[in-house]
Amino acid sequence: MNQKEQRRIRVLVEVVGGRMTVGQAAESMNLSVRQTQRILAAFRKEGAAGVAHGNRGRQPVHTIEERNRARVVELASSIYRACNDRHLTELLAEREGIVLSRSSVRRIRRDAGLASPRQRRQPVHRVRRARRTTAGHLVQIDGSQHHWFGADQPQAVLMAGIDDATSEVVSAHFRETEDGQGYLQLLSDLVSTHGRPLALYHDKHQIFVNPEPESIDDQLAGRPSLTQVGRAIAELGVEAITAHSPQAKGRIERLFGTLQDRLIVELALAGITTIADANRFLQTFLPRHNQRFMREPAMPGSAYAPMPETVDLASICCFKYWRTVANDNTVRFAHQHLQLLPGATRISYARARVQVHQHLDGSLAVFAGDELVATQPAPVDPPVLRATSGRVTEPSSFIEEPETDAARDELATWQSASPAQTPSRSSPARNHPWRQGFKRKVTQS
Repeated sequence: MNQKEQRRIRVLVEVVGGRMTVGQAAESMNLSVRQTQRILAAFRKEGAAGVAHGNRGRQPVHTIEERNRARVVELASSIYRACNDRHLTELLAEREGIVLSRSSVRRIRRDAGLASPRQRRQPVHRVRRARRTTAGHLVQIDGSQHHWFGADQPQAVLMAGIDDATSEVVSAHFRETEDGQGYLQLLSDLVSTHGRPLALYHDKHQIFVNPEPESIDDQLAGRPSLTQVGRAIAELGVEAITAHSPQAKGRIERLFGTLQDRLIVELALAGITTIADANRFLQTFLPRHNQRFMREPAMPGSAYAPMPETVDLASICCFKYWRTVANDNTVRFAHQHLQLLPGATRISYARARVQVHQHLDGSLAVFAGDELVATQPAPVDPPVLRATSGRVTEPSSFIEEPETDAARDELATWQSASPAQTPSRSSPARNHPWRQGFKRKVTQS
C-alpha cells in the first residue's frame, strides 16, 4: 500500500475505535462524508484490502500491446527513422495500420532511446528589461499600420517615439505608409523639441538595416553600408540599437495598443478622417496622453543633448545622393537638371563628385565637400532636328477643299484631265553588264 492508503487506514481505525467521528475523518482525509462512509463500510467488511483501489492489479483497457510497441520501435529505427513524431504517427496509421496518438508514439520512441531527427532550438530564457534610469537614455521608435479613422476608411501608419524611462511620447505623426521620409521627419521633430537622445531602439526593418552587402567602395573605405535613416542617426551622434524580437521593444508595442484603444475613439468623436487633420489633432492629444501615462524617471535630469547652432538639422534629416557633374556643369537628379554656378574656390565643377541633398520639403541642395554650391534650374535641352525617311507628299494633296459646288466640278475636271503620274521603277536590260556576272579571263601565252 502507498502512504495515502496507510494514512486512511489509521484514520478509519480511529473511527472504528470510537475516538473520531465520521465527519472528523472526512475532514482529515479531505473527502466528503458519503465517500468516507463508503470507505468505512468496505474497511469493516474486507479490512485493509477494502481501502485499496478496485482497479489495482488490472491492466488498463487502453494499454498498448507489447507487439505493437516493438513494431513501432522497429519501424522508427529503420525505414521511418527520418520522420518526426507527428509524421511517424501519420505514416503508422496510413501504411501499417497502427493507430496511436502522437504523444504515445513519442513516449515509445523516447523510451527506446530514439530521438526525433528534427532538432529544435533550445527555449530562450527571457528576462524583463529594466527601464532606463534617466530621460533621454533610450527612445523606442516604430510604426503601426491600422484603421485609425474607422473600419470603412483606408489604413494609415502612426509613427511614434516613446522615452524608455518616462513613457513620454516624444514625437508622433500619421503617414500613408511606413517609409524613410516619415522616420526622418520623426527624428527631426524629436531633436528639435527635446534634443538628441543617447540611443534609439528600432526593429530590423529595411529602413534601418541595409539588407544588401557592403559595396566594394564601402569595404575599401572601412565604413558600413547604411540606409538613409541609418546614416542620419549616425550623423546625429546617436547610437542605433536593433531589437531582435517584438517583445524586446514591448514599451512602444503597448503604446500602440493603448492608442488603438483611445485615439481611435477620440478621432471618431472629432469627425477626423484625413491624415492632415489627424496630425493637427495630435498636437492637443499628446499632451493629455503624456499627462495621464507619464511617470517619473528613477533618476532626475535629462540626457537629451541640444543640437549645436553650427549644425543644420535640415542637412542631416534629408536624403543624400552622390552625382557626377557633367561637362557643362549640370547635375541631373530626379528628372531635373541643376546648373552649377561658379563658386568662391573653383570656377568649374566638371567631372567632380558632388552630393545632392533632397530635403523633406522637396527642395534640393548641392554640396561639393562642405561647400554649398549655388545652383539654378538648367535650360531645357533643345530638340534635335533630323531628316526623316519617306516620300515627300505631293503638292496636290495640300490643295484646299473647294467651298462651292461649281468649284468642286472644276477641280474634278482638272484632275481627270491631268492624272497624277506614278513614278515608274525601271529595271536593267537583259544585256546590261550587271546581269552578265563575272567571267574569269584566261590569258593565252
